[in-house]
Amino acid sequence: MTRTTPPPADDAIRVAVSTVIFSLRRHPDEDRARVVLPLVKRTRDPHEGQWALPGGWLGSDENLEAAASRTLAETTTLTPSYLEQLYAFGDVDRSPSRVVSIVYWALVREDVSLSSEQHNVAWFDAENLPALAFDHDHIVEYALWRLRNKVGYSRIAHGLLPAEFTLAELREVYEAILGRRLDPANFRRQVDNSDTLIPTEDFRTGSHRPARLYRYNHDVELADRGPLPRH
Repeated sequence: MTRTTPPPADDAIRVAVSTVIFSLRRHPDEDRARVVLPLVKRTRDPHEGQWALPGGWLGSDENLEAAASRTLAETTTLTPSYLEQLYAFGDVDRSPSRVVSIVYWALVREDVSLSSEQHNVAWFDAENLPALAFDHDHIVEYALWRLRNKVGYSRIAHGLLPAEFTLAELREVYEAILGRRLDPANFRRQVDNSDTLIPTEDFRTGSHRPARLYRYNHDVELADRGPLPRH
């Protein structure tokens, strides 16, 4: 049974946990992938009927990352391949009552789907969002900035890929995040000079020349977590 954490008393500073979830989708009439994220339509005031980030209240007996995972499962049924704390948002006027939101950002791979029962959850293009409730527009903007910066110095793109993938598929992830085309030859050279990929003996076949499949080097973290433990 799903556990729902009740909100704290009205005279307390409330602590909520929200998550910006990024994935990739290909539009039928385009030859490139786009960054998308799921939003939840609010069913009560404040901001009833507006779209917002998935989230919920922090339980008194759980840590922050556990709360982020739980609220994701409760609101979207999604299980991320990568989860990292983004920032704490606590402006006094961000909500009718004083709420501090601990925001995470997450990655889910392209083959996931939302449960058909989640009728109030939908995917949106990250570059074409409706007006969001509270300060969630600002939160999404900041999360996109973090994603685009991090892809340049970390292995974060692998959180959006299946277990095995081609170099063209990896390049497509980078292009979707950065919003621009990359030169295939230069990209291949950069990848070949890194220690992040391991070539397999398998190839993807189809209408084009067979392409070698690569897998992620699990000895290398998705991102530099400093002294934090691995999960």
